[in-house]
Amino acid sequence: MAERDRPQPHQLQVHPQQHSKSLIGQRGAAAGGPSASKVLAVLAMLPLGGTFLALAGVTLTGTIIGLCVTTPLFIIFSPVIVPAAIVLALAVTGFLTSGAFGLTALSSLSWVLSILRQKTGSVPEMADQAKKRVAGIADYVGQKTKEVGQDIQSKVHEAGGKTGRT
Repeated sequence: MAERDRPQPHQLQVHPQQHSKSLIGQRGAAAGGPSASKVLAVLAMLPLGGTFLALAGVTLTGTIIGLCVTTPLFIIFSPVIVPAAIVLALAVTGFLTSGAFGLTALSSLSWVLSILRQKTGSVPEMADQAKKRVAGIADYVGQKTKEVGQDIQSKVHEAGGKTGRT
């Protein structure tokens, strides 16, 4: 009874079962080898892989023959080809550099415009302010024109009155 009161350790024991049949007998004879679909896939891909390998060989052969033919031509015409290649490289570099400078200029102008917009307000607000200034100047010029016209009229009347009296 004393042993029953104490907690007993729990252990799990696994015993593999022995079968009299072999693995081939359990799964069948075809289980150890490839399936029929895998065999068909290999048989279908084998001619395709061989064709691609043959094309790679033909390409390598053509490249080597072309290199053998063109190497003497490059050596003979190198006084013309090398300067032409240098000029072509410089032209491409010039076009790329001008494009980079243009892109830099556009981004710089865009940045300056965004800074101006933050400092002074947006472009429509600036346009409204400019319209108000132009309208104010037009009113001022119109008022001054009226004043000058009235001054001229009064001087003409005064001059006409003086010439008529004498």
